[in-house]
Amino acid sequence: MFSPQPIGYVKSPYQNTKEIPKGLGAKHDAEGILEILPQFEAGLKDIEGFSHLFVLWVFDQAQGFDLVGTPPTDDRPHGVFSTRSPRRPNPIGLTVVELLGREGSLLHVRGIDMLDGTPILDLKPYLSSIPAESLRRGWLAEAEARRGK
Repeated sequence: MFSPQPIGYVKSPYQNTKEIPKGLGAKHDAEGILEILPQFEAGLKDIEGFSHLFVLWVFDQAQGFDLVGTPPTDDRPHGVFSTRSPRRPNPIGLTVVELLGREGSLLHVRGIDMLDGTPILDLKPYLSSIPAESLRRGWLAEAEARRGK
């Protein structure tokens, strides 16, 4: 069995989930810090060269899961694997943040959508070889069209 261990914790302006912007047009421009534990600091070597990072993290306050639910961005139900719901079989979150700077084991970032104290599982540089015109937004594009966005 795989037992992930945190490599660090999020320092965020959000103390509860109601404060985090959600829904169509939500802007995730809050700044925060990814505080990496000292024993993992060496793994940050050369990270400053990347503008954006993938952050894998734990929905540590979510309990249980729903395979189908209605997200705040639509009035129709969707499968959990086609949403960003925290109520997942494995409560793992994924966020892309902009790396603003590094001070030792502290990464200053923009784009935080996690609660203060959220455990971080991993960091990876954001890289994509998929051209923007090839990406599809699935049901979200349909929901936006219905709302006239």
